[in-house]
Amino acid sequence: MNRFAKRSFDVVVATVGVVLLSPVMLAIAMAIRIDSGAPVFFRQERVGRAGRRFKIWKFRTMVVGAHRMSANVSALGDPRVTRVGAWLRRTYLDELPQLFNVIVGDMSMVGPRPETPEFVEYYTAQERDLLSIRPGIAGPSTLGFMDEAEILASVGNAEAYYVDRILHDRAALDLTYVHRHTLPGDVSLLVRQLGEIVLGRD
Repeated sequence: MNRFAKRSFDVVVATVGVVLLSPVMLAIAMAIRIDSGAPVFFRQERVGRAGRRFKIWKFRTMVVGAHRMSANVSALGDPRVTRVGAWLRRTYLDELPQLFNVIVGDMSMVGPRPETPEFVEYYTAQERDLLSIRPGIAGPSTLGFMDEAEILASVGNAEAYYVDRILHDRAALDLTYVHRHTLPGDVSLLVRQLGEIVLGRD
């Protein structure tokens, strides 16, 4: 896909999204403050295109200091997740602030999942091709692993299982996108992702 066309699509969709969803984001911010106080947002270092690190934005879904309490993966029923946070995760509304990451150029609307530096260290040489394009809010592995929290809840060591299995299964899905992506394909992935969120999974 032409980079200019993809970037133009990203900026237009993300900007329209911010404008239309700003009342929703304000309501979410208020709900978080009432439920568990400040801060409203959660920032975490991720690895983007060409290995450049950036801060991803999300609505905070865990208690403050959660990263010091347990591993950097979260299974269904994680006690660190707040009441409002559990709902945000189910509806994927915690991801809305990433629209700003798209606008500034850190991310794309559609692309590979952006991983933290600690997990990128486990990429194979082939999997490092994922860093050749901007990571996305939506993408093949995001759509394919919407039940990731449930999977992690069913295993003994969630972090080890993520590193050994899920990380590489996700990478395999996203590599198909890296090597063959189109604007109609991006639109299709976004529509399918929204459909799964709104209508639920079978």
